[in-house]
Formats: sequence, C-alpha cells, structure tokens
Amino acid sequence: MTTTSEPWLIALDIDGTVLHEDGHLSDEVVIAVQKARDAGHEVTLATGRSVSMTIPILERLNITPEFVVCSNGAITLKRDPGAPSAYRRFHVERFDSTEVLIRIKARLPQAHYAVEDETGLYRYTDWFPEGALDAMSEKVTFEELLSTSAVRVVVISPGHEIDDFLKVVEDMGLHQVSYTVGWTAWLDIAPEGVNKSTALERVRTELDVPLDRVMVIGDGRNDIEMLQWAARKGRAVAMGQAPEEVRIHATDITEDFLGDGVAIALNSLTA
Repeated sequence: MTTTSEPWLIALDIDGTVLHEDGHLSDEVVIAVQKARDAGHEVTLATGRSVSMTIPILERLNITPEFVVCSNGAITLKRDPGAPSAYRRFHVERFDSTEVLIRIKARLPQAHYAVEDETGLYRYTDWFPEGALDAMSEKVTFEELLSTSAVRVVVISPGHEIDDFLKVVEDMGLHQVSYTVGWTAWLDIAPEGVNKSTALERVRTELDVPLDRVMVIGDGRNDIEMLQWAARKGRAVAMGQAPEEVRIHATDITEDFLGDGVAIALNSLTA
C-alpha cells in the first residue's frame, strides 16, 4: 500500500479523461481524486485548456495542487492564495507565431485560426465550436493575429477528414514548433520543444518527486509526450478510448471515461 511517506505526482488530462465529452464529471472520479489527495499524493491537472478554463475544474474536483499545467505546457501555474484565482503564472513559454501562421494559411486557406496570449485572451478569425475558446476572446482579421505574442495557436479546418488533415499537417513539416492533432481536424501549436511533459518535468523537479513516482493519465495525441515521459520509470495510463497511436506509449490501459477509467487507475495506486 502506498503511504503518505511515498507521495506520487499524479497528473490528469481533463477532456476525455477527467471529464466526459459533455462536460460531466462523475462522482466516482471525484471520490478517487480526493482519496489520492488525502493519501498524501500531489494530484494535479495537465491540460490543453487555458488558465481560466482550468481553474473551474480544480474547484469541481476540490483540489489545490502546488502547480498546474495549462495550454499544453506553455503555462505552469503555482498556488498563491493572494492571487485572484489562488494561482499565479509561475512559468510561461511564448513564441512568435507569424511564420507558422503564414505557412499554414498557404496550405489551409479556409481554416479558422486562434491565438492565445499569456493573459488567456484568444484572438480568433472565424467560428470555433461552442466552449472551445475561452470566454476572453475577440474576433480579429488574420493579419491582426500576426502581431500577437503566442503561448498557443489553434487551427481548425471544418469539414476536413482527419486522415487528409493529418497528411496536410505532416507534409508541412512544422519543425520550428511543437504541434499535436486532435480527434478532429484540430491542430494545436506550442513553442518549439514545449508540451505537457516539459512542464511536468519542471513541476516534478520543483516538488522533488522521483521519476519512478509519477503517474499520468490521458487520452489524446497531445498526451503522447506526457505518457512517454512517465513511462520511463513511472506509470503512464491511457484511457480506454484513446487511439492506438496514443495507447502504444502507455504502461497501463484503463477503462474509458464512461467506465470511470480515472477512478480505476487512481484506486489501483491507493489500494
């Protein structure tokens, strides 16, 4: 049995992992998260969501970890009771997205674009699915996007088949940045060499937790580096519905979100 003298760093993806597709959070997952917290483990979130879209999930889970990873690793938060949300920005990775935006626009002229800055403001060119962008957003022209210092760029191509979209993205050879492709024709772009794993390694070092006591749980392509990082010595758990290209990097496969896979994985650690 794991005791409080052997704390683990546990990092959970949000969408498709902690949360169902409709935003539902099951009681079983909440109970398991709090049980792990009460056992002395550091349970945190590592997500592609912006800061303001992440904080409410912490509140719903009733956890206050020391660090939280947002924007696919571009922003790391640190707990600060004096801050408005009880968290402040501890580390921020920025990049000039001008070149990559122009390059993608040439190949995907009909795509919709959004750029997130370090304050959480999204500037976007066209329609995005409801809830996809932060409430802090404003519609701008593509040219106006080019002047934004970015922590994250999002590109969607409505109507594009995912396999075709993947091929277009791969053919572009976006080596100057880090990118992941979502379930649909959705492209997430971060500063070069930045992803959830780079932020979590910083968190792990700050907390002085050995790599053999890290556990991550995720389901998407933007979780691959995080899974690879944890799999080196710790536990890398893929959700049951994760695509095969994600599952192959895991040390464990749990149930899907409908089967409360997060709760099952966490309970195996605290049992």
